Amino acid sequence: MQRLFSTFPNGWPGRGLLLLRLAAVAPLLENSVFFICGVRHSSTLGASLAGLASGVLLAVGFYTPVAALAQIALEMWAASQSGIAIEEHVILGALGLSLIMLGPGAWSVDAHLYGRKRIDLRSTVD
Repeated sequence: MQRLFSTFPNGWPGRGLLLLRLAAVAPLLENSVFFICGVRHSSTLGASLAGLASGVLLAVGFYTPVAALAQIALEMWAASQSGIAIEEHVILGALGLSLIMLGPGAWSVDAHLYGRKRIDLRSTVD
C-alpha cells in the first residue's frame, strides 16, 4: 500500500496538506448536504452521495488517492453539466489532482495505517 503514497510529511508541509484536503472537502460536502436537505437540486442523488463519500474520506485522509480521483470525476461531470462557469470545477479538480500527487500527509488515517513504522530489533530478554 505504500506505493499509493509519495510521503507522509509532518510539520508545516503536513499542515499544508491538511489544509489542502480541507479546501477540497468543503465544496463537496456543501453541495452534497444542500442536495440531501433539499436546498439545491443541481445534481443527482448518486452524484451527491458520491460527493459526500469522497468528501468524508478526504476529510479524514483515508484512501486519499481514490477519494481524490472520485472528486476529479465528479468535478469533470459537474463541469460537463454546467455550460457556464466551469472555472470553479477546474480549480476543484486541480485540488484533487494535487492530492493524488502529494499524498495525504502525516495527519491522516492513511499515515497511521500505511506510514513508515519503526521496527526495534533489540532483544526483549534480560
